[in-house]
Amino acid sequence: MCLILFGVETSPGLPLILAANRDEFYHRPTRAMGFWGRSPHILAGKDLEAGGTWMGVSRKGRFAALTNYRDLKSIKSTAPSRGELVLNILNYPGNVREAMNDIRQTASDYNGFNLMAGEKDAVYWYSNRNGGIRQVPPGWHGLSNHLLDTPWPKVDRGKAKFRSAVETNPMDDDALFALLKDNTHPPDGALPDTGVGLEWERILSPLFIQSPTYGTRCSTLLRMTGNDRILVTERTWDTACDRGYQDRQFSIELKHK
Repeated sequence: MCLILFGVETSPGLPLILAANRDEFYHRPTRAMGFWGRSPHILAGKDLEAGGTWMGVSRKGRFAALTNYRDLKSIKSTAPSRGELVLNILNYPGNVREAMNDIRQTASDYNGFNLMAGEKDAVYWYSNRNGGIRQVPPGWHGLSNHLLDTPWPKVDRGKAKFRSAVETNPMDDDALFALLKDNTHPPDGALPDTGVGLEWERILSPLFIQSPTYGTRCSTLLRMTGNDRILVTERTWDTACDRGYQDRQFSIELKHK
């Protein structure tokens, strides 16, 4: 993902509610969200180029999501795919914090990333550009391509709009997808400097990204309920000019050990 907006214990009956956009080059092959044939306990999209995923959930009630940490000066061409980290979390036999601590041991091998994961009782965040594993406190949060709650314009705007939509009606998919399609461009003076140049900073600055070669490929809503269900809707955007879409909805009844 490239933008994750989420609320921890902000809505009655919903320990976690999340809305996210995945941005990627249009030519990169992708499989839409579904249960994985060889790992049927995992629900996720799939990056068909590297084999990993950007976000997924398991039937045992665990979720994980990944964003890149944008720092072109530190890119390593031989680094392993960061998409495997989400699968590591979902498949780990211990708890989420143990899984993150295990990932932390080899985190320097990867290019910059943010990893958030959890279950209905706790959400954690870790970045290999920050060092420590942090349990995310209750409240409204946003994560893009820097650290958790970094006040980039798209993060601050997204958090405010997300909070307003959820407080109005946390089950209104239309309102949440509408805010994820916000393509407002902030002024140049408010943009971060991440080493990609001003033209690309402008392209990457809205919540919903559009350009001839790169943009928002899918949007995802996730709700963890207090009665042991995970509700997920993925909206896959057509990369053509009309920006049509296809929705996939999933309701998972959790299977505990």
